[in-house]
Amino acid sequence: MTQSRTHTCGELRLPDVGKTVTLSGWLENIREVGANFAFLVLRDFYGTTQVVVRTPEMMAAVKGVNKESTVSVTGVVRERESKNPKLPTGEIEVEPTAITVLGKCRYNALPFEINKSRAADENVRLKYRFLDLRNPAVKANIILRSQVVAELRRRMTEEGFLEITTPILTASSPEGARDYLVPSRKHPGKFYALPQAPQQFKQLLMTAGFDRYFQIAPCFRDEDARGDRSPGEFYQLDLEMAFATQEDVFDVMEKVLPPIFAKYGAYNIASQAPFRRIRYNDAMDVYGTDKPDLRIDLTVGDMTALAKKTQGFAPFEEAAVVKIVPCSGAELTRKQIDKLCDEVAVQAGRKPYWVRMDEGGALVGGVAKFLAGHEEELKELGMTPGSLAIIAAGDGNSARKTAGVARKMLGTAVPGHMDEKQYAFCWIVDFPMFEIGEESGQLEFCHNPFSMPSGGLEVLEKAERGQVDPLDIYANQYDLVCNGVELSSGAVRNHDPEIMVKAFELVGLGEADVKAKFPALYNAFCYGAPPHAGIAPGVDRMVMLLAGEESIREVIPFPMNKNAQDLMMDAPSAVTEKQLEEVHIQIREE
Repeated sequence: MTQSRTHTCGELRLPDVGKTVTLSGWLENIREVGANFAFLVLRDFYGTTQVVVRTPEMMAAVKGVNKESTVSVTGVVRERESKNPKLPTGEIEVEPTAITVLGKCRYNALPFEINKSRAADENVRLKYRFLDLRNPAVKANIILRSQVVAELRRRMTEEGFLEITTPILTASSPEGARDYLVPSRKHPGKFYALPQAPQQFKQLLMTAGFDRYFQIAPCFRDEDARGDRSPGEFYQLDLEMAFATQEDVFDVMEKVLPPIFAKYGAYNIASQAPFRRIRYNDAMDVYGTDKPDLRIDLTVGDMTALAKKTQGFAPFEEAAVVKIVPCSGAELTRKQIDKLCDEVAVQAGRKPYWVRMDEGGALVGGVAKFLAGHEEELKELGMTPGSLAIIAAGDGNSARKTAGVARKMLGTAVPGHMDEKQYAFCWIVDFPMFEIGEESGQLEFCHNPFSMPSGGLEVLEKAERGQVDPLDIYANQYDLVCNGVELSSGAVRNHDPEIMVKAFELVGLGEADVKAKFPALYNAFCYGAPPHAGIAPGVDRMVMLLAGEESIREVIPFPMNKNAQDLMMDAPSAVTEKQLEEVHIQIREE
């Protein structure tokens, strides 16, 4: 060992009995049981070791030393009389001959008990993250993250990919989220942007002749937080392949990811190649989401035609689309059903309805009176005696979304419908190229403007002439989904400047706009770009799934809170007037 240690706190075993050793670590606990008798627990990165004080000199050395101080203990390894089979070092203890305080903890009271830090308020944990990370359970997630990243690098290298880093200071680019801007000192009034992703750079690498690129890439987006998204920054396994198709990308991901999930995951079962492929429209119709959790066996049915036959219930009569999620064996009380429906309404933004079919096949509860006489049609939609159905009505998108949320909640709440202990992967393919923007009401790119449209230039020209509805154009674009979490988006890229310009013209932007917004990419494509494709699975989300965590902040060493604040470093923070002057910035008061 290096420094002042001969061994770590997780290393000593019975064969070490009789050795004189030196351990260093944090004083996790001290329990005095007599005038000159105490038990100490010493903890380092590797584990814990019990230290037994039996002399007045050693007792004096630990008197007044606060927990979480760092200490060095030199002593003799003894066999424990009362062994602890739950600890790797539970058969031995160290009787000290010297105890030295290396770093004193100056506080009698800690913000939280280290081994119970996960139960503390999240903002307190983040403010004292250096203490929170001392908790072995918290530290384990960071160790897992390191192992997974190392394994990703190894496997990508074995697949022939070259790791190349791309710039952090770059130009602002309209890629779907808000940029983090960095003012330029040398160029007044101009700004760098932190990259939302290395998208353009990796495509430029393809045009430069690099065949297979990857990096564990930091990405920066000024977005609000949620359970599976950290505000500010995140990391992704970014990769791109020249002369590649969608199938080439799928082949690489299906080789790289399943062994890692099976090896490091909370469950050792992961989908094997080929992953199931689901068209976007089918995913929305059958699962109510483009991020389906395939561990749940429930599906969404369309009862729009049946709803139109009902009378006296306006939500059914007026809805453009009505979806149903039947669930067998749902022995839920009325109170539980109401609570489930309330939760669906909160998440989906629209109230769902419900109905039961009793063991005799009659409809009871909820909207039963409006569906009476249609029992056989409901059976054709999947209802069986003893089942419960959640129904969603509205326009197409809202009805599908509500049904999708209901499917997930029913699958979680009702036993027998979710095979939880596995990693179920799928590809969502054939995304629409365009959509009508909710705010603008105009035609916009649905996801990635760099995607190659299925049908190429010909289909875009037909759309321009009115022969094809732009909403019916699909992109060679795909998402990788695992257990209901979107791990990644990817696409076969649009490498032809003529096709790129035509695609942008459909959303109201001309060649001049393309050249202005993406000058390097447009220029590079004019010098002979190879067909290329790529993807970028999120490392943080990946580790979150592997660790079985609900929040992505549990797997990030120093995360921000939900308001994009680093409470430990007090960021964002004010700067001096001199700093502002140097970058030509003046603060405008609200």
